[in-house]
Amino acid sequence: MPVASAPAAASDDAFVDFENVWLAYNDELLASNTFAVEDINLKIKQGEFIAIVGPSGCGKSTFMKLTTGLKMPSKGTVHIDGQPVTGPLKISGMAFQAPSLLPWRSTLDNVLLPLEIVEPFRSQFKDRRKEFEERANNLLTSVGLGGLGSKFPWELSGGMQQRASICRALIHEPKMLLLDEPFAALDAFTREELWCILRDLWEAQRFNVILVTHDLRESVFLADTVYCMSRSPGRFVVKRDIPIPRTRDLEVTYSREFTDIVHELRGRIGAMRKAGMDLVQ
Repeated sequence: MPVASAPAAASDDAFVDFENVWLAYNDELLASNTFAVEDINLKIKQGEFIAIVGPSGCGKSTFMKLTTGLKMPSKGTVHIDGQPVTGPLKISGMAFQAPSLLPWRSTLDNVLLPLEIVEPFRSQFKDRRKEFEERANNLLTSVGLGGLGSKFPWELSGGMQQRASICRALIHEPKMLLLDEPFAALDAFTREELWCILRDLWEAQRFNVILVTHDLRESVFLADTVYCMSRSPGRFVVKRDIPIPRTRDLEVTYSREFTDIVHELRGRIGAMRKAGMDLVQ
């Protein structure tokens, strides 16, 4: 089964722009042409929600590090919001599979943490604390944690902790949210509930989202576009636009259109594994 064509050249106002990006993790690997990701070309529009799927070890997390400036490419260039990436970005927020909330801080104080350590908020924190606390409490309320700011992480369920983690990632009002398997450790009902919470947050604010997931249903429900990466060295080999109208409710996951897209993606990934890696042009 043929794979989809690579992303077409986007307009100059692409919010995320990868051009011919390759990354080797050290000079020795670079000298031997051993790359974690290779030939990444990707343009993401302002406010777009994309999902990235692929086998373990294919380079999804490496892609995230390149996007946030935690790693610099060995070859090629990365631009975010029109600027070349030269170091860690302040305009992005991140949440991971493990909520990683500090157990000695209340839920409210965990959400506030980025404002205490990232400029320009750090130097303003003391004077604007009440304003920041109101912002944090509003976020907590928006994800169903209103009134729980005084609770400690160990007093919250896993789903509640992950909601607080997403609030922490959004507290500094980033232009881009990066999510690395944020719902993988949760039960199916909690996971779907958090899909809807993330959907509502994104539709209200329209920040860019890059979601890394192994869950094809999750990717199709949430994203505008789903990309699949090949096995290492990772490269994008499938692009699938999701035409399902928004706002999407959970009922859509039982529709023929939804299941057909999920099965199509699963089939493409299966065919890719059988046939080897057909590089899209």
